[in-house]
Amino acid sequence: MGAVGSSMGHWVQVERKALELWGDLTARKPRAGQLLLILVGRMGDRNAVGISQKTIAKLMGCSVDTVQRAVRDLAEENYVQVVRMNGPGTVAAYVVNDRVAWGQPRDELRLSVFSATLVADAADQPESVINDTRPLKKLPRMLPGERQLPSGDGLPP
Repeated sequence: MGAVGSSMGHWVQVERKALELWGDLTARKPRAGQLLLILVGRMGDRNAVGISQKTIAKLMGCSVDTVQRAVRDLAEENYVQVVRMNGPGTVAAYVVNDRVAWGQPRDELRLSVFSATLVADAADQPESVINDTRPLKKLPRMLPGERQLPSGDGLPP
């Protein structure tokens, strides 16, 4: 199963037992199995994806009500943890149980509640966002173990 997008890896791993249970889930609850495949295919290396149920419904070719039932099934069977992004609304981060599938080495697994790949539907965006071609300002990114060493002239006082 390949991940989508350039910032994600090109593979995920699934333990054989988890794959067999996933197959059983798909036979019993096809939409839950389909949803898990969509989430795993889009999660980054932190095992989480933030996405609206409306966008999931488009990807699955079904209604939002069907998505809600599939999400409930996955949460009840401990395949995902649902972290709400807007209170009782329908945007959430879905954290995939890392005992089922993972996208990085096992010894690097971390709690992924606050680090997720986000999926937004272009149809939900205003024209001003879609047509804006200005480049964003680039900010440096600190990697684990790195220290900040400011350099350069800086802004005038």
